[in-house]
Amino acid sequence: MKAIRQYEFGAADTLRFEDVPDPTPGEGQVVIDVAAAGVHLLDTSIRAGTTGGPFPSPELPMTPGREVAGVVSEVGAGVDGAWVGRPAVAHLGMASGGYAARAVAPVAALHAVPDGLAPESAVAMIGTGRTALGILDVADLAADDVVLVPAAAGGLGTLFVQAARTAGATAVGLAGGPEKVEKVRRLGADVAVDYRDPGWRDQVLEALAGRKPTLLLDGVGGAVGRTALEMLDVGGRVVMFGWSSGAVTEFTSADVVAGSLAVVWVTGPRMLRRYGGLRPLETRALAEAAAGRLVPVVHPFPLADAARAHTALEERATSGKVVLVP
Repeated sequence: MKAIRQYEFGAADTLRFEDVPDPTPGEGQVVIDVAAAGVHLLDTSIRAGTTGGPFPSPELPMTPGREVAGVVSEVGAGVDGAWVGRPAVAHLGMASGGYAARAVAPVAALHAVPDGLAPESAVAMIGTGRTALGILDVADLAADDVVLVPAAAGGLGTLFVQAARTAGATAVGLAGGPEKVEKVRRLGADVAVDYRDPGWRDQVLEALAGRKPTLLLDGVGGAVGRTALEMLDVGGRVVMFGWSSGAVTEFTSADVVAGSLAVVWVTGPRMLRRYGGLRPLETRALAEAAAGRLVPVVHPFPLADAARAHTALEERATSGKVVLVP
């Protein structure tokens, strides 16, 4: 079968499209014929060997990929044979072989794909969707919120804009470039601006006509995150979950006191130690997509072009969830 292999940490060109032996399921495992494999910004850090924190670098050589959807084609010992032929989706864990024509998954990680849900959408929701719901649970969106979403054209951001609109809140989406801004506007954002424009802050405040953001969903950090934090109304909430800019949003306890802000970091150990585990989030995410309440925006690349997908993601040249397809 075809798969992406990596023999050294480094740039995107370390990802090689090769022939490899078909996998065999062990006890408690299944083989999925992969119709879609999810790609995440964390995958680029794993590839580069710079994950850090609770995510140690995997042993090489490896086949990257943490999320897959497709059809179960084979089961190992102790697995119900009724899974064979069923559409399924699974989160595999760190760098666990998803960028391939066939992937091994623990049966305990499997979810049946809801009827009518495309594999690309299912794979988007099993990872990015579950993270979005975990963040939204903490954010506690309300109809009177003004929600500021940096990177609103990304995999998480597109879901946040939809969630804000569903809650009846005012959605403010920031995106890089006119094309992405237009996509965010089409998603239903009340305000959509280009954060690359030096005057984006004033544009947002003018559009809000005297209101201020009450909730910041910050996965970008850096200068954009800092400016967004300074825009919050008194008593505003900051829900932090990443730093795609390369730097975490800087603030001090004095900022918190001055604005009566509530600040929380959601991802990492807090998310991994979530009461009840992550599986309930996965189930909910799939159900939300199947019901059409949260529709993932997908940016597909051929499996053979995994290196190009990584480069595009790192250069912020993608919209929505990046997915590899056969």
